[in-house]
Amino acid sequence: MSGPLPDVPLVQGSAATLEPPQVQAAPAPEGRRSVYVETYGCQMNVADSELVATILSGAGYRLVDGPEAADVILINTCAVRENAEERVIGRAGQLNGLRSRRPGLTLGILGCMAQHLAESLPARAPWVDLIAGPDAYARLPDLLAQSADEALLDTRLSRTENYIGIDPTPDPGATNAWVTIIRGCDKFCTFCVVPYVRGRERSLEAAEVLRRVRHLAQEGFREVTLLGQTVNSYDDGTTRFGGLLRQVAAVDGIERVRFTSPYPADFDDDAIEAMARTPEVCPSLHLPVQSGSDAQLEAMNRGYTVGQYRELVWRLREAIPELALTTDIIVGFCGETDEDYARTRELMEEIRFDSAFMFRYSERSGTRAARRQPDDVPDEVKAERLQGIIELQEGISRQINQTMVGREVVVLVEGRSRRKGKDGRPTWFGRSAQGKVTVFPQEAPANRIVRARVESTTSHTLYGRLLAGEAR
Repeated sequence: MSGPLPDVPLVQGSAATLEPPQVQAAPAPEGRRSVYVETYGCQMNVADSELVATILSGAGYRLVDGPEAADVILINTCAVRENAEERVIGRAGQLNGLRSRRPGLTLGILGCMAQHLAESLPARAPWVDLIAGPDAYARLPDLLAQSADEALLDTRLSRTENYIGIDPTPDPGATNAWVTIIRGCDKFCTFCVVPYVRGRERSLEAAEVLRRVRHLAQEGFREVTLLGQTVNSYDDGTTRFGGLLRQVAAVDGIERVRFTSPYPADFDDDAIEAMARTPEVCPSLHLPVQSGSDAQLEAMNRGYTVGQYRELVWRLREAIPELALTTDIIVGFCGETDEDYARTRELMEEIRFDSAFMFRYSERSGTRAARRQPDDVPDEVKAERLQGIIELQEGISRQINQTMVGREVVVLVEGRSRRKGKDGRPTWFGRSAQGKVTVFPQEAPANRIVRARVESTTSHTLYGRLLAGEAR
């Protein structure tokens, strides 16, 4: 895995709620069970939840917006960080309390965590009825039709399962649609559990990817994000990643193409050229580095050096001058010294990422690091180092965004913002081509592309006003 994919809001329901909703709905009609899907983790988990919802809807289940209305509750999970697992187990225990009102309730845990904890989960959460890994989603209707005194378990990994012919149902309020183009991971970074819970890399055929993108365009989506643990490793045998970018961008109706998360060592010249010369491909890139120390990168089995990463960034920025670059960074990995940490800070100051997802290392059972490398950096040192790079990155992000004041940005409107304007009135928001959240006071319909002039900024957000006559 190229590193943890950037987190979406921690919990997302089947109707794209940002928190578990409190919805009281009527029971499903007799013979038609209702299902609620709750998601923890990254974009890959969100895409998989959309896939699960589509499969179960096709099997006759009725999707509902809250757990209180469901006959079946499925928690789709991430296994990248330990605290996510603890939260999911706690949430499953909370949802188990609904059985007093819904005695026929089925409670299941899906995805990476289910795969990772297949042996221990029944003992840790005995109230869970179903445990299914990320390659078992097509079998969910059959699994849910079974009854058993013990939890049903299906965590078989597949070298071929790509869910061909299934069009995941995006959140109806979304303006971006996720399209998984490659599943699994072959990189085996020593800190990462993903290859063990998602299996080996396999790419969807380009024809299937394009079929899905055309379907989304017909549904009105103007922006798609291509997904994979190592998305730019894509190769279906005839088409590689750069070629796929061009083909997706050529689909009628698609005006923005994004992707995440690429693996630095697999970035070739053709992919860079496709980004630079294809107007629909957004000038934004999440490029995980993890550390600025060659010793740490080698210990992590990242497959590149700091010098190679630096050269790649130079090539990208030369080809795409307006590129916004974000990254992942881990501090406190096994054996990290003060000098290693200093090298990371130096690289951050040199490259000046627009933003970063920053973590302190936590050991994950089943990984090579857990088996062979001692977790020897004290927790208090990890915490201090993490706070240090967060403060450093906040300052860099603030400075970069400040240079946007007075400039125009092209924004895909997402909807009404939770932020109020200085006058207390509502505001609306969207994302610029560089992926920066942009807030403005004028009302504009979702899925509209507008132009705005930036008037002020913070380290995370651009604030501006829409320009007249530019909407489309």
